[in-house]
Amino acid sequence: MTSADVPFISVPFIERHLDIETRDDGVLVVRNSTPLRPLEAHLPALFRKAADRNPDRTWLAKRPVPGADWERVSYMQARRAIDGATQALLELSAVGRPLMILSGNSIEHALISMAAMQARMPVAPIAPPYSLRSTDFAKLRGIADLLEPAAVFVQDLALFEAALRIFDPAQVTFICVDGEAEGINAQRFDEMAKRRPSAAVEDSIAQINHDTVAKYMFTSGSTNDSKAVITTQRMLCANIAMSDQAIDLEPDNPPHCTVDWLPWHHVMGGNSVFGMTLVKGGTLYIDGGNPTPQGFAETLQNLREISTSRFANVPVGFAMLTEAMEKDEGLAKTFFRDLIFVGYGGARLADDTYKRFQALSIKHTGRRISFLSGFGATETGPSAMYVYWTTDETGLIGLPLPGCEVKLLPLDEERYEVRVRSPGVTPGYFGRPDLSRAAFDEEGFFKMGDAASFVDRKRPEEGFRFAGRVSEEFKLQSGTFVRTGALRVKALDMLAPLALDAVVTGQDRTFVGLLVWPNVSACRAFLGDNESPVAVLLASPALRAQFAQRLAEYNSANPGSSMRVERIIVMAEPLSMEAGEITDKGYVNQRKALETRRDAVVALYQGPPPAEVIQPSTHSVPAGANQ
Repeated sequence: MTSADVPFISVPFIERHLDIETRDDGVLVVRNSTPLRPLEAHLPALFRKAADRNPDRTWLAKRPVPGADWERVSYMQARRAIDGATQALLELSAVGRPLMILSGNSIEHALISMAAMQARMPVAPIAPPYSLRSTDFAKLRGIADLLEPAAVFVQDLALFEAALRIFDPAQVTFICVDGEAEGINAQRFDEMAKRRPSAAVEDSIAQINHDTVAKYMFTSGSTNDSKAVITTQRMLCANIAMSDQAIDLEPDNPPHCTVDWLPWHHVMGGNSVFGMTLVKGGTLYIDGGNPTPQGFAETLQNLREISTSRFANVPVGFAMLTEAMEKDEGLAKTFFRDLIFVGYGGARLADDTYKRFQALSIKHTGRRISFLSGFGATETGPSAMYVYWTTDETGLIGLPLPGCEVKLLPLDEERYEVRVRSPGVTPGYFGRPDLSRAAFDEEGFFKMGDAASFVDRKRPEEGFRFAGRVSEEFKLQSGTFVRTGALRVKALDMLAPLALDAVVTGQDRTFVGLLVWPNVSACRAFLGDNESPVAVLLASPALRAQFAQRLAEYNSANPGSSMRVERIIVMAEPLSMEAGEITDKGYVNQRKALETRRDAVVALYQGPPPAEVIQPSTHSVPAGANQ
């Protein structure tokens, strides 16, 4: 029996029922013909239902520092704290004015977010680097000027002291959990949480409706300046309902549990993961790690202890986890014990990672695991399309979820520009009616800026593949378009497991190149070298020859100038989250990486090329060859 013959762990997916409208101009409108269930009234109502159902269950847990015991809060404890903090916020008389949150995921971050929603103050979670890595706080000032917040929350007053000094204390109330800063007076969250709620709390909650603004979520700004996406209670409830309906798992069978690091100032972590925990009345372990060489050790420590029922990560995170589980039997046993399915996003999962992960699943469960992925944006909250069926094919973005319509405008013979309409889509951008108008077409579909193609045009139920971000495509000097997303994925598949990630070069050049980031442990295993510094390791003639051979094999399978890669450089210095090369969601920011690695890009196109450049080889080197 091959692995392909092994059945998958059962997941209760909805049926794939589609309605496809074909217009005379070639435009398609694809709808899920399954009606969307009625929506919850708002997120506080959803939380209260969960608290009534499982008052003593842990809702949130987090280690205060790596290696420490988990700090936990039950649903009952959380409700008391949220209602008390709501009372304190209502006394600011700031209904409609935002609460900005500058620090990252924490128990108190969640509690004050729910309290602000109950007080009808929009929550604006801001990427911590705007406060911690900036010297001029230009982005933070711009956001503050736009939002004019009534209050600002930070976990540690001392850590965020410099950022807080850009605010006018006469106009803004500061709230913190810990720390001191000279001259800055702040309310302590624990004191707010102890307040006795008055009838005003229930009265405020009763006034929340689907049009009430719940959040302002800022776009990443990878292609344009960041924008404040208006996120209503309808959007939050629709996104939760869409996902919950697509995978109709019964609460407590098994109890919903996940370990998750995705930042709450982005929609996947802050809306989807957070919301699904509430709808299932489950437990969210806040992971202080991230999928970087420096941060993944904490994630592994958490996963050795907590068995999750579902798990999400970016492809490079799954590559790192797979490698760790292959070496650590205990980690793998704990990870797979209660697992039902996993999800990934941001890029296509490499075939090598998928096969090795499935081998581990079969070993520890006797079944394969469903890898699910989807498609969305900050403006869609994030849900639009999802893979709600079992498939061995990675790189899919799914089909429209219940309640969602997808308009497809032909770009060429295979690809379509994607536009989305659903109750989960934003009404627009705060303070920018011009951008709001430009973001939607005449029928009210949001313009995603992405391309998709059918897996099988004759069998549309097989879903769509992501076909690139239109804004990231570029032309060679010859005028040939290069689709960076498809090229990057194919090249990484050929270089696996020696490479973890890559960015594509070649705009206005004569050929395509790659900057490649190595999987150092796989390179060491290939060479049988566990001691040499990384720079020495990567200079190994045997390793360089292996990369050259893999590159030649890739080019043989992809001979066209738009896909062929003429030169690569294997980078010794890891991608930097601090420099913005990796987003805080764990994705590679191609534009930023090309900017910060400008010297390496220049080297790729020098003639003759410098020593660090690798070109396709015509000879082979046996696996495991020594230096």
